Amino acid sequence: MTSDYAARVHGEEIRKERVEAFLRGGSATPPRGAGNCATSHNAPAAERRHNAALSMERQRRRWATQVVLIDELARRTCTKRGLPTPSEMQPPTTLTVPEADVADLGSIVAAALAHSPAARLLLTTLENEQHIPEEAVRDYYDRNRDRYLTPQALRRGVDPYGTSATPADFLPYEGAREGIAQDLRQAAARYAFFAWLDQARTGVEYAPGHEHPGDPTHQDHEHRH
Repeated sequence: MTSDYAARVHGEEIRKERVEAFLRGGSATPPRGAGNCATSHNAPAAERRHNAALSMERQRRRWATQVVLIDELARRTCTKRGLPTPSEMQPPTTLTVPEADVADLGSIVAAALAHSPAARLLLTTLENEQHIPEEAVRDYYDRNRDRYLTPQALRRGVDPYGTSATPADFLPYEGAREGIAQDLRQAAARYAFFAWLDQARTGVEYAPGHEHPGDPTHQDHEHRH
């Protein structure tokens, strides 16, 4: 008997319809690298193309399941934290995933953050909870001097780590401090988000055909070289 759920979270079902609705939205296209389209190169060309298309579609469904799952997990966590209730947070009708986020976060998490208001709210909450010590901000400034050369110093080709560089060649620490602290808070929040997600996924059971795209137990699992 075919199951009607895509995944279960501690026994509670995420219905396949949610994944199908996401796919029908026309925006659920994994960025490059979301599936390996595994197929045999010994098969005729037409058959290889057909098999590759089927593989891509299977990976697309698995990828979409992960996006919907993260939305569900984030909704539950927001509720537990007393943040706005899930019913108040409707996903957007279109999905735009910044390429920089795909590079930094991976296609699944980047898409989940673009799709899910709950996931974005959780990430923002985690960011607000991060405390970056003054010593860490100053250390970053001191270790990355090349990022804080003045425009004039850049035009002159000043070596930020050379003996000829003077304090006047650098943007003052006071002016750079808040931007550094914000970047470090964001990085710490993303680390915390991944840690949360790893923990939240521990109670998840997938229906056949909805496994994680990188699960090596199915033939289409993602791999990169």
